[in-house]
Amino acid sequence: MTQASALSAREVCQRLRDAALGIHLLQRIEMANAGDQVLVDIAGWCLLLDLDGPRLLHCLCCTTVEGRQWRLDNRQRFGTDPVSLLSTWELARIEQLLGTTI
Repeated sequence: MTQASALSAREVCQRLRDAALGIHLLQRIEMANAGDQVLVDIAGWCLLLDLDGPRLLHCLCCTTVEGRQWRLDNRQRFGTDPVSLLSTWELARIEQLLGTTI
């Protein structure tokens, strides 16, 4: 995979925004690690999300239908996690769609 085909955090964030707004359906695929991580599908994009109880903390990785990828790297600067780019409302809506909030 070339660098040009890599996803940006903003592209992944936009897919999460689209799910929050109801443009694309968010579907839970599976839970992993005793409920700390959840794999979801948003219009063919596969995202691994990191949870802390009822709260969405991070997007760990994302792969598009075409195979483009984004991965959270511990060396990345603050603000590069797609979840950190969401508004408060968008974050709450994603948590609600995941079924992690009441």
